[in-house]
Amino acid sequence: MVTGVKSSKNNRTPQRTCIACRQTSEKKALIRLVRTRNGVIEVDISGRKPGRGAYVCLDRACWEAALKKNRLEYALRTKLGDENRQALSEYGHDLLEES
Repeated sequence: MVTGVKSSKNNRTPQRTCIACRQTSEKKALIRLVRTRNGVIEVDISGRKPGRGAYVCLDRACWEAALKKNRLEYALRTKLGDENRQALSEYGHDLLEES
């Protein structure tokens, strides 16, 4: 018996929490929103953009709660402008129609 040898079978999948419903899911199953250096909030498809990030489920109720109840602003520590909020709302609406 060999001790101290790490097995490659113990690979973990990253888990993230939705800021709206607080459910934990695999990172790939959530959408990442990121606050860039200039304060704009963008959708991060790759999950690798630099900046402060927050995750939201692919559920309409979660998307709306994240935008309407200021949970996104709290998580990203910024204020959403009207045009930024509108752009994110439209993106979420289009994304959820495709799913």
